[in-house]
Formats: sequence, C-alpha cells, structure tokens
Amino acid sequence: MAQSESDRRKGWAEAAKRGPQRCFRECVSACTNCCTTHVSPCPASRNDWRGKRSSTPPELKVCPTPQARVPDCGVDSNTSRCANAANYCLVLFLFVSILPGCSLLPRRAAVPPSLTSKAVVIQSPGLRYWPNINLELLFKVAADSNDRERRALAMSGAQFLSFPAARFLVISGGGDDGAFGAGLLVGWTKRGDRPAFKVVTGVSAGALIAPFAFLGPAYDEVLHDVAVSIGPNDVFHPRNLLNALLSDAFADDAPLAAMIDRYVTSNVVAAVAEEYRKGRVLLISTTDLDSRQPVVWNMGAIAASDSPGALKLFKQVMLASASIPGIFSPVMIDVTVDGKPFQEMHVDGGVMTQAFLFPPHFIKGILSKGISNRPQRILYVIRNGRVAPTWQSVARRSTSVGHRAIDALIDAQGINDLYRLEVIARDEGEDFNVAYIGDEFDFPRHKMFDSAYLHQLFMYSYRLASEGSPWRQSLPSEVTPAGSDDPSLP
Repeated sequence: MAQSESDRRKGWAEAAKRGPQRCFRECVSACTNCCTTHVSPCPASRNDWRGKRSSTPPELKVCPTPQARVPDCGVDSNTSRCANAANYCLVLFLFVSILPGCSLLPRRAAVPPSLTSKAVVIQSPGLRYWPNINLELLFKVAADSNDRERRALAMSGAQFLSFPAARFLVISGGGDDGAFGAGLLVGWTKRGDRPAFKVVTGVSAGALIAPFAFLGPAYDEVLHDVAVSIGPNDVFHPRNLLNALLSDAFADDAPLAAMIDRYVTSNVVAAVAEEYRKGRVLLISTTDLDSRQPVVWNMGAIAASDSPGALKLFKQVMLASASIPGIFSPVMIDVTVDGKPFQEMHVDGGVMTQAFLFPPHFIKGILSKGISNRPQRILYVIRNGRVAPTWQSVARRSTSVGHRAIDALIDAQGINDLYRLEVIARDEGEDFNVAYIGDEFDFPRHKMFDSAYLHQLFMYSYRLASEGSPWRQSLPSEVTPAGSDDPSLP
C-alpha cells in the first residue's frame, strides 16, 4: 500500500536525526530516483520548475504511467509530488545543516553594549574611536596629531609660525574597482604634483590601498602589482555548499590574508609609525557586528604602539575592513575591559559607510576648542566605482534579482556618502575634489577580479591622472544610466 504524505515526512525526519549529510543523501536519492524514472528530466533540476499542482511543467515529458511508483521510493511520480519532496528535502537539509553549524565555530563572549567604547586592544588604549558613540576621542586624535606635527617641525629646525595647508585623501570601497584608485595614485605621481596628505582614510578595497597611498610614491610599485596581477584565486577560494553552511562564510579568504601578509611587512608598519610621529594620520574603518557600530582605527597609533601584537592587529584591521559579510569570514579581534577578555566580530567597513572623513561640524568643533587653525584645507575623494547607474537587463531568476538589488543598494549608499562629504566640505570651507569611473570607460568585466578588466581600469585612471586631471569640483546634480559594463551577465 502506498505511503501517506505524513509517513513519508516522518521517514525524512528520521533520516535527519542520522545527520545532515546522510539526510540530504537519502532524501535526494529518493526524489531523484522517483522523478528520473517517470519524468525526464528530473524537475528538481530545472530552473523553470515551480511544483504547481494545477499543471505539468513545460518541456517535461511525463511517464505514460504517472501513478506508478519505484519500490521503496515513497514518492509519487506525479510532478507535483516530486516538487513537494524536493522542496521538503531542501528545507530539511538547510535546517539540520545550519543548527550544528552554530556550535562548530566557538567564540569568546561579545563585549556588553554598555562597555563597547571601553574595550581595549593589545593592551593599548586610544588606538580607535567610535564616531557614533564618543567624538571626544576623535578630538583627541586631532589635538595629538597637531602636537606631533609641531614637534616634528621644531626638530627639523624650521621656525613654527602656523600650520601649513592640510590635504585630506579619502579612498572608498569598491571591490575589484579598487584598481581605479591604484592607477590614479600612480598616474598622479607620474604627473609630478602628488602631495603628501595630512590625513588618509580607507574603507574595504580602499583600506587595502590606503597604507601605501599614505606612504607615498615609494610604494607605487606595490599598488601597480596588486592592481594588475591578481585574479580570483589570489583573493578567495569558494567553499562547497555544505562547508559554507557549516562555516561563517561562503568563501575562504586565506589568499587575501596571504596577500596582506606578503605586502604589509614590519618595514611597512615601521614606515607608517614614522609618518605618524610627524603628525600625519592614517584611518581605516571596520564594522563591529555585535554593536552594529562603525569603528575607526588609528593605524599610525597601532604601528607606533611598540606592542608585540601591533603588526598582527594592523593586518587584522586591513583584512576586516575588506571582509564582505557572508562572503568572507569575519575577523575576530580579542579585546579586554578592565582586564576581562572579550571578543569583537569585525567585517567590511562598507557595511556602515563606503567613504568617510570627519563628521559634520567637526572642523568647526576643533576650531572652537582652539586645537588648530590652517590657512587651507583641501579634500580629495577617490570613488572606486561609478556615479551614474549602469543599465542591465536582469534575468528573472532569484540569484540575479537578489544580486542586482544588493548592488543597487551598495551603489546608492556609496554615492550618498559622496554627496555627504561634499556638503560637509562646503560647510566647513574646504576645497572639494572627487574622481570616479566615467561613462567613457566601457571595458567589459566577465568575472570578479578579471585580470584583463583590472589592467584596463588601472591604465584608464593612470592616464586620467598623468595626462590631465581626474578631479571634478562637484558631483553631478543629475545622472542617467550608462550602458552595461558587464554584457556577459544576464
């Protein structure tokens, strides 16, 4: 006698108790055997299959004896029955896979919310600040920076009369479009008028560029090598579905960590520390997922801390700022509060902001506190991406729709960050300059970290900076969709 629906589901539940892998294997085997015997091809493998009881899916040839059953299969060969079986197997597999995963990746206790801003890393306070929680720490960063600059000028033998003009560089996130920022900086060196910056900030891909931009033209070769010679395997290794579900990310970022290890040496960190002592500031932003707060790290202070853990923390912050949540594993950073150990979970700084400098009215605030007064402040913003939306015909498929929507959300956030920076700069009396990928660049990208695309993008921005000026003094008031830069994708 045929099994009832409830009997079949009990059987699958019993399989679940024997472990997620075995459950998945048994469920899929049952459904696949049944479906492929009586329906060709198996509907569980077709994108256009919806499992509707009211109709047979198009392009499927149903067996002449649709009510026949395979021995021990327990699933009707009727298409809708197979649909229900596959759906149930998938949901059950995900459920039993995710639950064990929760216990496979242990971590220390997260910092309680009331203690967030009191957590200390590598036993050295003052290495970071929380812009949404405590701005007084940022005022202290500014005051200490000016004190160091004043001392450095005095030690050089120059008579200190007033601070020179301050130039700020902001490098945004942008994934593999970071090749744009790298090429622009190298081309700016070629042009011959690239300045030293008082403050450099970076987020995500910009965080990987920022230390080398901060150190100046001596590190242009690193920017060139990283931008034009990497491919997907130099950044991540995809995990299989089971490993991804049992882990905290769908890809292994060990290649990216290895690349940071290769280029961010003790000599690089020592050079950052030396510039920090001259009063210059390097800032990188991450996102603390536990508190849902942006965290800004004073990388020069980390480099100059003389702590045994400084080099490791420097690399951790760079990796965390570029760790796209869900794709790359979060970076777990050990902290203490009054000697008690905790652990913070940090991911891509772009979760909170794609580009940052100072909060509104900050410059007016430091002036009111008598911290500094400079004759001129000039802001340069590198947007590793476009400003105009890119047109693309989207396939009617869940992955395509979701991917396109997330891209739109990230782009909108990034562009809003640019407008915010422009408004603040105008309000604070700063000169504003912005560079971004223009519509004239239309080289196709066939995959993420496509080597040919990276090379062409690097050379495009290199020519912009070396042969002319990539800078615009304002963002466009209106933008229209540009043609697709990725015609190979639906």
